[in-house]
Amino acid sequence: MPFTEICIYQVKPQKEEDFEALMLEAKSFLEKQEGLLLLRFSKRGYRIDMEQIKEGLPPLKITRIVKSVKYMLYWEFDTKEHYGTAQKNLYDSYWKLIEKCLLVPHDKYLGEEIF
Repeated sequence: MPFTEICIYQVKPQKEEDFEALMLEAKSFLEKQEGLLLLRFSKRGYRIDMEQIKEGLPPLKITRIVKSVKYMLYWEFDTKEHYGTAQKNLYDSYWKLIEKCLLVPHDKYLGEEIF
C-alpha cells in the first residue's frame, strides 16, 4: 500500500527565490530515493471561495503575499520504510538549508493511500 506525505512550507517572502532554487537543486536528489513512486512540488498561487465554487468559476489568482509564500511537496513511496529512509537522507542533506528559508517549521501530513 503506497505511503504518502504532503508537506506544507511557509517561506519568508525575502527567501522565496532562494527556496525555489534550493528545491530545484534538491529535486534530482529526491527523485533518486529508493521506492519513490511520485514527487510533486507546487507553489500556492490561487484561492477559491464559496462564490467561485457555487458558480463553477475558476479560482482567483493571489495578488499579494501575506506573511509567507506557501509551497506544497507531495511524495509517495511504495513502503513506510522507504519513506523513513528518504526522510533521513533529506535530513542529512538539505533539511537545515530548507529550514533557514521558513517562517515557521513545516507541517507534515502522512498516511496510506485509501483509494
